[in-house]
Amino acid sequence: MKIPTTLKHKPVIVSENYEQVDGRYAGNTDAKGLSLGLAQWNDRGKVDISAKVWRYTGEKWSRQSEELPMHRVLDLAILICRSSLHFQDAYRYPKLYDPENTTIDRIGLQGDAMSVAVCEENPVIDSDIKLFAQALSDDGEMIGERLRVLSRLLKDMGY
Repeated sequence: MKIPTTLKHKPVIVSENYEQVDGRYAGNTDAKGLSLGLAQWNDRGKVDISAKVWRYTGEKWSRQSEELPMHRVLDLAILICRSSLHFQDAYRYPKLYDPENTTIDRIGLQGDAMSVAVCEENPVIDSDIKLFAQALSDDGEMIGERLRVLSRLLKDMGY
């Protein structure tokens, strides 16, 4: 499905067949495309680029389409990777985390650090973290495939 070019987000690089590769939703998703382009919030003289997930309801492009600044997309990837790394060894904890130290990591970014922690404010964290770990395990092959591709591309880029 062709991504619209007449809306505020201006696509530059597109994946117009995303509905075919949208993880477990492939072939049955409203996420029809991904794009990298000029952000819809750009002001005159200021240009930001963003990533966008394009959703289509069957009749029109959905207001639920998400647009994120590129650095936030990468920050989410960092959060996914660090969380996945935690769960590789989480079996060591009876609750899959240490209730006395819920901080998993602090990752240095821009002169400060992004905190990665178990959400101790969640009143049912002990059951939710087990559900999360199971879902992460169930999706391990699909997530692993994407992480391997990401790793290869980062290596190709010199990182």
